[in-house]
Amino acid sequence: MLLRLVYRALWWVVAPLAVVRLWWRGRFEPGYRRHIGERFGIYNTPPYTGRPLIWVHAVSVGETRAAQPLIDALLERYPSHGVLLTHMTPTGRATGEGLFGDRVVRCYLPYDMVGPIRRFLKHWRPSVGVVMETEVWPNLIFTCQEDGVPLVLTNARMSARSFRRAARFGDATRPVFGGFSRVLAQSDADAERLRMLGASDVDVMGNLKFDMTPPPALTALGARWRERFGDRKVWLAASTRDGEEALVLQARAMLSAASDVGRRSLLVLVPRHPQRFDEVAAMIEKVRLNYVRRSVWPDDDAPLPADVDVVLGDSMGEMAAYFAAVDVAFIGGSLLPLGGQNLIEACAAGTPVVFGPHMFNFTQASENALAAGAARRVSDAGELASTVADLLIHDDKRLAMRTAALLFAKQHQGATARTVTALGRWLDTSGGGRVGGVVAQQE
Repeated sequence: MLLRLVYRALWWVVAPLAVVRLWWRGRFEPGYRRHIGERFGIYNTPPYTGRPLIWVHAVSVGETRAAQPLIDALLERYPSHGVLLTHMTPTGRATGEGLFGDRVVRCYLPYDMVGPIRRFLKHWRPSVGVVMETEVWPNLIFTCQEDGVPLVLTNARMSARSFRRAARFGDATRPVFGGFSRVLAQSDADAERLRMLGASDVDVMGNLKFDMTPPPALTALGARWRERFGDRKVWLAASTRDGEEALVLQARAMLSAASDVGRRSLLVLVPRHPQRFDEVAAMIEKVRLNYVRRSVWPDDDAPLPADVDVVLGDSMGEMAAYFAAVDVAFIGGSLLPLGGQNLIEACAAGTPVVFGPHMFNFTQASENALAAGAARRVSDAGELASTVADLLIHDDKRLAMRTAALLFAKQHQGATARTVTALGRWLDTSGGGRVGGVVAQQE
């Protein structure tokens, strides 16, 4: 109880600083300066009075993409319900808008303060809350409990590193994780760690990301890009983080020096965060490589000039197209101890995957991909260069990995259907949905 009071008090100190940080980040991403009121449960529209709402929280881009098959399935199975999609980042919100348009309503989830959360719940009156992956906010959980709103942690993962950090709080974690109405974990290991932290009613559903289907329009866009690249071999560095681009460019230099195929190969470099696009462009210029930015590359059928060494992927929401356009994909966030990024989307596109030694946020998926022959692990820039060279030179090895990647992605599908069935506990009610602890009739 004391920790809970201290946590609540700290938010009164942190909240003003959070607003300053939003304004500061808005210098590079204007979206952070919009809808600030929503982060405190303040809305410029009347309280929601429409269909019962299924509330899905997806913090940013990756979680929003993972939520797509689930939201599509929920809209199909429960046509009498609407979906409220909440985020914490402008890029997540923009991704949600691009994926769902006006099929869902959307806003930011308030900061983890009791007053703003209570205003949020009163305004939207969700029937059930579905929280994606690792978002564990104590005040959100406790307030949903008090207001009678079931909260389900879905596609839940808990890495060994995150578990050790959480376990430092001892028994204080038990009421937090135990406050979820149900926990739907990705794997047995995730489920066991979550139980040890206090979660109850835990089931293993698999990973929703295996059910993601690349949008046909983006797959077609990637195919057009591939034609425009010509007969060069192409490799992708996807979702790279601060410090990794220098390593990728080192690998590109070693690859170029090693063979004619490497020298002629094209690198597509896609930083994870848009505020770093200009910084990465300057890095490419510094090593005197010719490059073109995706944002200024003419959207026609003209071939990419042969003297272009790097395509800088400074666009949002086109990762599926990048995967469809390349021969090999390196998954960023993994050469440095940052936890890695999702490799499933690449496998679903049939793209051979390479990643570094630090995939602790995606341990299960990465180990399974290695075992399936869909991925290779490297330790540093030198191994990245030699591994990419091996795959670009040897068509048979690359084709074998492509086949393994497609099979790997297909074999692990089905989490969406299992999750929708599990959520039926709160949604399979006649005439509407649960609102604040009571059954509400559809208006």
